[in-house]
Amino acid sequence: MPEPIDRTPRRKPKPEVRTLKGRKLKPSTLMMGYGYDPVLSEGSLKPPIFLTSTFVFESAEAGKRHFEGITGQRAGGATGLVYSRFNGPNQEILEDRLGVWDGAEDALVFSSGMTAICTLMMAYCEAGDVIVHSGPLYAASEGFVAKVLGRYGVSYVDFPAGATRDELDAVLAKAKAQATASGGKVAMIYLESPGNPTNALVDIEAVHGARDAALDPEVTPIAIDNTFLGPLWQSPLQHGADIVAYSLTKYAGGHSDLVAGGISGAKRWMEPVRGLRNTMGGICDPNTAWMLLRSLETLEIRMQRATENAIRVCDFLKDHPKVEGVGFLGLLKDPRQKDIYDRHCTGPGSTFSLFIKGGEAESFRFLDNLKVAKLAVSLGGTETLASHPAAMTHLSVPSERKAMLGITDNLVRVSIGIEDADDLIADFDQALAAV
Repeated sequence: MPEPIDRTPRRKPKPEVRTLKGRKLKPSTLMMGYGYDPVLSEGSLKPPIFLTSTFVFESAEAGKRHFEGITGQRAGGATGLVYSRFNGPNQEILEDRLGVWDGAEDALVFSSGMTAICTLMMAYCEAGDVIVHSGPLYAASEGFVAKVLGRYGVSYVDFPAGATRDELDAVLAKAKAQATASGGKVAMIYLESPGNPTNALVDIEAVHGARDAALDPEVTPIAIDNTFLGPLWQSPLQHGADIVAYSLTKYAGGHSDLVAGGISGAKRWMEPVRGLRNTMGGICDPNTAWMLLRSLETLEIRMQRATENAIRVCDFLKDHPKVEGVGFLGLLKDPRQKDIYDRHCTGPGSTFSLFIKGGEAESFRFLDNLKVAKLAVSLGGTETLASHPAAMTHLSVPSERKAMLGITDNLVRVSIGIEDADDLIADFDQALAAV
């Protein structure tokens, strides 16, 4: 009987290279290999998809050590692969690379953006606690705070996206009093900037200053949904946020063929969320993680092309006789919003709100006459998408709150893709002609 082939690697895994000649490598470079060594996978240039439910321990002692980390009996978490509800090679490589983009110490990936957001909030909230959040939020995020967490004794205080420092001080004072009265704490300040679907920006630096003045920054983290601009055009951790959340379905995935979510930040903020994810099982699956690794390699060039297209399309739309206004970060007129943009953002992104002259009927007519752009919810894909938030993604938001947040019947949300810009302009022109 022939001897089995010895497949023991002949070399040790290569150390990660993040600097060359004293120069930090850019995320776009690191996406091509960071967190993965071909030596560990038969020399495969790209990581295989590890379709396994469990992993073989090198010894019983190692298995015990891993579970001590998983269950929190030993600090530092698992020191190896354990079970696919907890971790896996594809997911760990993806988390490493997501952390690179955000400049974060640690990151976690989930089965959807909402799984990431809900797990994050639940990890930090207890009965009697208060969440402070900006508005607008994605309808499912706002609904989770108001309708789900509310059932378990968690209340909230909200504020408009463009709130000033004085306004934020007043909001946090109210939240602190509310938490004291209910025997809890202010558990989290949760932001969405730009807000969905209005593109309203939150002053992260002002929120950070107000939080540090009123609350214990070691207890109350500032979390932000950075889906619309991140991770290319906004880096919230540099401006005072502690945790960044994403629907990775959008720009990170970028091809409208997967659903996933992620959060990143310091390990101390990630660990409670990791523990709850381990229990609930909301981790991203290996195949989706592998697809995201592929997508992150082209994230920069896709977002750059889409943004260049959006600038041209919005330049056409802003003067169109059937357009009431364009909520695009590249065309900001409000001094407060422009100031936030200049301090926090490096580009306007490619998702914007288009206000059609008229109401729902005119907006529907525009949407129904698009030929190149697709009538679908979501954003950040290679193709241009358009939808009607008031009747679709934000339908569940009460009418009076929609009116307060500016989610009107004539608002169409547009996400520009990487098609030819002149073709998109022609498509928008002919669709508007039908209004």
